[in-house]
Amino acid sequence: MRKRDTTLSTDQKALALNLDKFKYGSIVEIGAGQEVARRFFQVGAAAGTVAKTMSAYDMAVSDDIYGHVDRYVSRARLMQMLDKEFTQVVERLAHVRPKNTTFFAYAATVTARSFKQKNECHGWIGIRLQLHPGAAPSDVVMHVRMLDNDNAQQSEALGILGVNLIYGAFFHHDQPEWVVEGLADGLGSERIEVDLIHFCGPYFEEVENRLMNLHLIRSWLTRAVVFNPAGEVVVPGELLYRKPVLVMRGSFKPVTCVNVDMMRAGQRQFSQIAAVAEGEVLPLAEVTMNSLVSGDNVDGADFLARIDLLASQGYTVMISDYVRFFRLRAYLRRYTQKPIGIVLSVRDFGALFDEKYYEGLEGGILEAFGKLFPDNTHVYVYPSRPRAGDETALITLDNVAVPANLRHLLAHLVDNHKLVAVQPDDDSHLHIDGTDVLAGLRRGRGEWEADVPAAVAQRIIEHRLLGYDSE
Repeated sequence: MRKRDTTLSTDQKALALNLDKFKYGSIVEIGAGQEVARRFFQVGAAAGTVAKTMSAYDMAVSDDIYGHVDRYVSRARLMQMLDKEFTQVVERLAHVRPKNTTFFAYAATVTARSFKQKNECHGWIGIRLQLHPGAAPSDVVMHVRMLDNDNAQQSEALGILGVNLIYGAFFHHDQPEWVVEGLADGLGSERIEVDLIHFCGPYFEEVENRLMNLHLIRSWLTRAVVFNPAGEVVVPGELLYRKPVLVMRGSFKPVTCVNVDMMRAGQRQFSQIAAVAEGEVLPLAEVTMNSLVSGDNVDGADFLARIDLLASQGYTVMISDYVRFFRLRAYLRRYTQKPIGIVLSVRDFGALFDEKYYEGLEGGILEAFGKLFPDNTHVYVYPSRPRAGDETALITLDNVAVPANLRHLLAHLVDNHKLVAVQPDDDSHLHIDGTDVLAGLRRGRGEWEADVPAAVAQRIIEHRLLGYDSE
């Protein structure tokens, strides 16, 4: 089985491209200097690869070249750059270059650290390339965050990333996972975060972009990716910016009626306590990576089924690598200072108060709760009822059992309104257990259908999702 060569340095990749006389194109970079172009020039033989380099920093100049755009660091501007540069390089050079030349245009528009600005350092980066002489072009586009603390380091990281992208797109296009994995070569996960990637074009028609974005997490290029209700990957910062956020964590295998009621009731209560309009709240269904991984593998069909079923209920979905709740809160706080709520079933309350989860923290569970509740963040606790036995045995925030040595901590959090009891909108669903539903649907049609929204049951049956009727 072929393996990706992880030993190549940035200079070796740049030189391999320079020495390949049939790969030829333009490199245009706005923001943080011309670091990608510099990488190709410093290794020598760049005339074999680079037709043109350019930076257009002045907005009027940039608009004159590419046309007006509302935001200069945006996907729209990146696509204008790729359109213009690729068309130009092909029109000018196709008739004078060897017939087996494959042309490309690399473009980047970023805002890096500067003397005046302390805002988020991020950008849009992409390549448009022919993967066969004369072929229609394919694109790889991504959104990045620069994590270094000064402009020089950010510029260097962008140079390495750009070489990795160009090299990967040309030499690993038949293995898109390798394109993703190779982005971090020479960088690690501490300098650059890639929170969105999109492949399109004739050579990427079979690529499932949702799986490629999941692979960003698996490759330590980001800790979370976000899908809108249409199933499209979106930039987390743009979606979360200055919004009050309510997160419901679960495996959603499948999404059930109790999940729907939990979010609806939690959203109503959150808007009242946080004093925000219910329509302003961004409801997020969050799935942790550890619930998607079996051994070393992710079941792609299982993951896509969960995304589709949540999307059918209108949810925005976050896949994250955050096991501990306080790390999830810290991630959301990057983008919003508005209230954050986490809605949690009392069935999952044990994990919140399990001290084993906080081993390795110097302050243990106290440190974890200190980081979870330092400001306008609350956990909304939804009740539950056993499926069998005493139908009056309602488990709520008031009577949930926690270890004896943590009872006073629980009381403190309740008394100070950090933990808030949620009143269900429909208490007829409180007995539903997702594990039972999954086991039932794998036996075929049955009682489980009443425990999930009608549209979810229909999709599971029609498309045989999540192992329907497999036992």
